Amino acid sequence: MYFLKGQHPKQLLTGLFASIILLLFNFIANAEVKLPKVFSSNMVLQRDIPVKIWGWADKREKITIIFHGDTTNLKADKKGKWQTELKSMPAGGPFELVIKGENEIVLTNILVGDVWVCSGQSNMEFRLQSVNDADEEISDAKYPRIRLFTVQKKTSTTPLEDCESERWAVCIPESAASFSAVGYFFGKKLSDDLDVPIGLIHTSWGGTNVETWTSSKSIEQIEGFEGITKELEEFDEETIIAKLREKTGPLPEKDLGMIDGVPVWASPKTDFSSWKEMDIPQLWESAGLKGLDGIIWFQKVFELEQSDLLDDIEIHLGPINDSDITYLNGTEIGKTIEKHDKSRIYKADKKLLKVGKNILVVRVEDIGNVGGIYGKSDEMFVKLDNKKISLAGTWKYKIGMGYFHMDFGPNSMPSLLYNAMINPLIPFVIKGAIWYQGESNANRAYQYRTLFPNMITNWREQWGQGDFPFFFVQLANFMAPSEEPGESAWAELREAQTMTLSLPNTGMATIIDIGEADDIHPRNKQDVGRRLALSALKVAYNMDVVHSGPTFNELQINGNRAIISFDNIGSGFYLKDKYGYVNGFTVAGSDKVFHWAKAQISRDNIIITCDQVENPVAVRYGWANNPDDLNLFNLEGLPATPFRTDDWPGITINNTYR
Repeated sequence: MYFLKGQHPKQLLTGLFASIILLLFNFIANAEVKLPKVFSSNMVLQRDIPVKIWGWADKREKITIIFHGDTTNLKADKKGKWQTELKSMPAGGPFELVIKGENEIVLTNILVGDVWVCSGQSNMEFRLQSVNDADEEISDAKYPRIRLFTVQKKTSTTPLEDCESERWAVCIPESAASFSAVGYFFGKKLSDDLDVPIGLIHTSWGGTNVETWTSSKSIEQIEGFEGITKELEEFDEETIIAKLREKTGPLPEKDLGMIDGVPVWASPKTDFSSWKEMDIPQLWESAGLKGLDGIIWFQKVFELEQSDLLDDIEIHLGPINDSDITYLNGTEIGKTIEKHDKSRIYKADKKLLKVGKNILVVRVEDIGNVGGIYGKSDEMFVKLDNKKISLAGTWKYKIGMGYFHMDFGPNSMPSLLYNAMINPLIPFVIKGAIWYQGESNANRAYQYRTLFPNMITNWREQWGQGDFPFFFVQLANFMAPSEEPGESAWAELREAQTMTLSLPNTGMATIIDIGEADDIHPRNKQDVGRRLALSALKVAYNMDVVHSGPTFNELQINGNRAIISFDNIGSGFYLKDKYGYVNGFTVAGSDKVFHWAKAQISRDNIIITCDQVENPVAVRYGWANNPDDLNLFNLEGLPATPFRTDDWPGITINNTYR
């Protein structure tokens, strides 16, 4: 035996003793039987199917499980993992679950009923405490047979075995207030109608795209996502930034739009035809430019009449992150430096105005984190003496100067949330899932046609429960209403969602009537949850209920008339206003130019005519970011689903992940 210089033998013995105690402690700790966090007291186990239960222990440790009078004996494998099944049971409870190994775990107040996963982005995350009539709803949230479980936010480049979460909670006002409002109202409707215990597993994250919720082995089978598994394994910031550069091309190191202090891109003589398009308001990270800092020039055209030139006007842009210089017809009318939360309101002298087209250019500089013209739609307008002209909608843009930073978040790479917030739940047996997401994929709506059904199929394959029921929310109406027919990324995303109904055991809650123009988070979550529950009652529980509003079936052309037949009429059509005609229809001829149309109900059909289109070939309904005046419902109060009869290429057809 030898000693380190300056070390007393007694000190060494003390150190050895401490090390032995630590090793013994670690051995005992490792030997303890453990359960994943999704198993706890107050939980709901799925009825009418064998229930999988699993956990960890010391390798080859003997484990005994006692539940509802049955005893199961098993051993952990050589890695300490164990799994077994509890027998199928009807709804009931409360029960007690005991797991014995070197230690003993006792879980109490367990119910057997139906378990639903509630996932998506911020509208699923939206809490009960923020809905319409929140105080009343929270006070009413006394449902002891509804149980709530929330997965905490976390990302991972590799699949995790367990999640971050607190234990299951009984649904009382205190626990319901911070829970997903959509999940709660969905569960409440099922509990009332089915009279069985309902378990709700909430796992969502605001602002996230669909690919982060999909496993890497599944997503990399889709064009544009090849090699994602390897990229996750070899993740580093420089690699990601290199791929972002591939998408945008070389980024200017100096502002190309400002040469020697002269704003050359603000000039009305600038050729804007090659500039790209972006829906505004939104942060440019949400429009596909994640990780980009620097300067982007935005351009918008609005038209004025001779009578509009009599007085000065105001340009309202809402808040801009971080700085801006704003030009009208080539002249600077205002600027704000590094005040990301200040609304921009700039006066413009009437001498700057022109009859016809007026060109507004905004130079936006982001000095870090996120950037863009990001406020609310109703904050963006031209204020005249007697009217307003909305500036929300499609703008053109061009990068003047840029560089990438890497703020590693849930959208940084695909699969990060699947790994950390879905995989740990598998194979906890469930009845099905509800989903509210799509806003973050609207700019890639055509790609969503593949991404979304792929995610559903991926979840079903991983859970190993066959085609379990999956219900989702179609995007609500949002942003400033369009005065004229046009293209819409949000309409294309809604179309992709409707197309996903081709998967078996799916259903969609149409909420085109309850959105808010200036808020991407509508507060009426009661109807969202109720409409999801109607789909569940119809598809998952085979009940005779009307679960959908009218949906497009067939187009027939008869001279100058377009005749649309519908499915899901329910008890019949219902017009939800006093005017007696149907709003929201547009018609186009072979020139592909759409015009507002007149529409009337004729028994089970809608007959559409348009004075500007003698020979109609295509019809669209509710085809806009915010078709706010739609009034076609069935008598059960469910709105008709937006649709189009043409398949002409949309504005997102070429937008991809990379």
